[in-house]
Order: sequence, then structure tokens, then C-alpha cells
Amino acid sequence: MKAFMDQDFLLSTETAQRLYHEVAEKCPIIDYHCHLNPKEIWEDRRYENITQVWLGGDHYKWRLMRCAGVDEKYITGDASDYEKFCKWAEVLGKGIGNPLYHWSHLELQRFFGWYGVLSAKTADEVWKVTSEKLAQPSFSARGLITQSHVDVICTTDDPVDSLEYHEKLAADRSFATQVLPAWRPDKAMNIEKATWKAYIEALAKVSGINVTSFAALKEALSNRMDFFAAHGCCVSDHGINYVAYAPASESTVEAVFQKGLRGEAISSQEEAEFKCACLFFLSGEYAKRNWAMQLHYGCRRDNNLTMFEKLGPDTGYDTIDNYAPAGQTAAFLGALEKAGSLPRTILYSLNPNDNQAIDTLCGCFQNSEAVCKVQHGSAWWFNDHFQGMTDQLISFANLGYLAGFVGMLTDSRSFLSYPRHEYFRRILCRLLGEWVEDGRFPADFDILSDIVKGVSVENARKYFGLKNKEV
Repeated sequence: MKAFMDQDFLLSTETAQRLYHEVAEKCPIIDYHCHLNPKEIWEDRRYENITQVWLGGDHYKWRLMRCAGVDEKYITGDASDYEKFCKWAEVLGKGIGNPLYHWSHLELQRFFGWYGVLSAKTADEVWKVTSEKLAQPSFSARGLITQSHVDVICTTDDPVDSLEYHEKLAADRSFATQVLPAWRPDKAMNIEKATWKAYIEALAKVSGINVTSFAALKEALSNRMDFFAAHGCCVSDHGINYVAYAPASESTVEAVFQKGLRGEAISSQEEAEFKCACLFFLSGEYAKRNWAMQLHYGCRRDNNLTMFEKLGPDTGYDTIDNYAPAGQTAAFLGALEKAGSLPRTILYSLNPNDNQAIDTLCGCFQNSEAVCKVQHGSAWWFNDHFQGMTDQLISFANLGYLAGFVGMLTDSRSFLSYPRHEYFRRILCRLLGEWVEDGRFPADFDILSDIVKGVSVENARKYFGLKNKEV
């Protein structure tokens, strides 16, 4: 029987152990997509206890607690931080099979040097150990990033953001990690939402452009992209239901835009036409600026309307959607390619049934502009567990060129989430090791090392055109 989460955790072969410990473990992190708050990084936020840094805003953990029948008082309610942590410890103690079990213990090991097993029985011990550590200077937000050996962070930023904290961080030579903005224009595209008109007014104000037409909207977005580019932005990200290919005339799109300004109801077809026009325009702008584009789709959000009204979005009530039409994605990418406007693109579907469709689709749009110019993004959200990551890697390798994969992202709001990269790297090395020792790939350590180093860090650095911060 193997020891619980020891140094060779998940590394089932000698090849895997060597690849991880000699190569992957030493690689820094490129966190090209996350939801960390740049203001908290600039202010170097400190945390009084493990609940604040671990459970605050983490809907992954909230979902598991609800599944275990924990009262909302101990999740998002008014229970004390200590009470919330004790409930979490009790739930996690029986959380077999859930990736949170592994992630949580990796975080306790790597940041706090605690190698026990968290449960109701050990909650007090962990509360004490983590509280003592968090009081140390090196356990601030910046300290946690530095401990994790993070070279670059790309946050998620709205076009109307001032980027003031990115400016301050860029000028701060005392902090080695580069913190760059990433462009997330979802609110400008979501014309079906009641908040869209007010958002357009905010965009008009910050861009200095009177947004009274679709042409003006494009001008305002272009203006803000220039502003983002001046602050080092090199990647965009979209959270969409699916890639809608609904080409329409300029007059049709303009009519939909005007309906939105008047606050009139937008039909599903009009929504698709408007979003297709927006994304087509934005994709071309990304290509001009040499930005990469990320498309996250396949999520049905806010399904529990009662709790949505009480807590709002991103609180643990989303699910995998079974509608992500590959035909529309293919048609959209094909139209971009024909127009000479296809940027480097990463496709993520929340539905793992889309893995093979994505990988075969990516193969239709590759060329010498970049290694794996269009590629399948890492296992995302409900799929970033052992099986989900393994399946995504196998599909990528079976139907594409795994050596060109940009690897893991954090996609988290927590400064303690960086061991997820370790988890991914261990799974990658495990898979490669199994293939080698099963005779399916030669035991050429030089080539294997290049693959592991590339997927762990170097491919992302090249793909996004990243350079380390000057200090």
C-alpha cells in the first residue's frame, strides 16, 4: 500500500517520478488565466485565518459542503470563521474522490508544512498551525505568490476597468512577478441582460466615445483594447454559452443594437446575431494586436433561482450544459480564417463529451503562425480532477500535438490555489511515464524532458509572447 500523498503522489512509475522531480517540479508557473484581484496583490492583502484565504468566495468548497448537508449559515452565513472551518474540515474528512481532497492537502503541505490528514479530529490542530503561519510576513498575498514561484499572472479584467493597480504593480520593482491584465468583454456582448444598457453607458464614459450605434460600440471597444495593450495585455477571455455562428447584415445587427438601447426584449436569434458580430469583430482586433483568444463555453449558470436571488452569481449553482454545437464553432473559425482574422485561439468546453470534437476541430486550423495555434484548453472547472485532466491530455495527444500544449491555468480567486499546477504536472508525468513503461513511447529522457518543460511553462511563455518582469 502506498503512503498517503507522499513525495511520489500519483507518480506510479520510475519514469514519472524522474520526470516530475527532475523537470516539472522545478518549473516556474505561468498563470495565464485566473480571477485574482490585482488590488489585493498591490495592497499585499493579509489574512487573519485559514477561512478567509480558503473558504471566502470558493464556490467549489461551498458546493461540497451543501452536498454534505451543511447549513448555509456555515457556508455563506454569519457563523464565525472558526465554525466555518470546522464544518469544512468535517466535510473534507469524508471527501473521497473529490479533487478538493487532494488540492486541500497539497495546499496544507506546500504552504503550511502540515502533512497530516484534515478531518473533524484534526481541525483544531490545523487551525492553530495555519493561523501561526498566516501571521508571518511571507504569508501575505504577494508572499504566497512568491512562494509558489509564479513568473506571470494574467488577471481577468473588464474593458471599463481603470487598470490602476496593474500600473502600480508594473512600476513596483520590488515584486518580481509580472501581473498583466486580460481582456474580458462579456458585459459588452450580453445584450439580452437587463444590465447591458447601463454597461454601455459606462463604456461610453470611460472611452470618451458616444456609443449610440454598433459602429460606435466597436470604436469604444477598440479604444479600450489599445489602453489594455499599453498595459501589457496579450490575451483575451470570453465566457459564453456557446460559439454562435449567426452571420447577419450590418443593418440587422444595428437594429438589434438599437433595441438593446431602448431596453426592448431581445429574441434568442437576435442575441446570437449580435454576439456573433461582436465576437467576429473582436477576434479580428485580437489578430491585429497579436493577442491570444480564450473561449470558455458549455456552462449553464445560476440554476437555483432562489439562491441566485439571495446570493447572486458565482456562488455554486452552475452546471455543465449539453449544448455546444461543434458545427457552429467550426463555421465561426472558418469564417475568421477566410477573413484573415483568426487569432491564436484556445477552446474550452465545460462538457467533457466535447473533448474529441474540440481536438479534431483544432486540427483544421493549424499553420506555421504558432505551435498549436488553435488548441484545446486544460480541463476546466468541473473537469479539473484526476480523471478529467487525464482524459483531456489523452484526447489532446490522440488527436493533436501534446508537445505544444500550453498546460494548466489556475482559474481561481484564491492565492492558495497554485498547487493545482503541481497536481496537473504530476498527472502529466504519470501519463507519460505509463506510456514509456508500457512500451508505447521510447525512454528518451531528453525528449520527454522537453515535452514536460514545454507543457509546464515554456509553451505558454511562447504562445502568449510573455517576458519576465524587469526588477
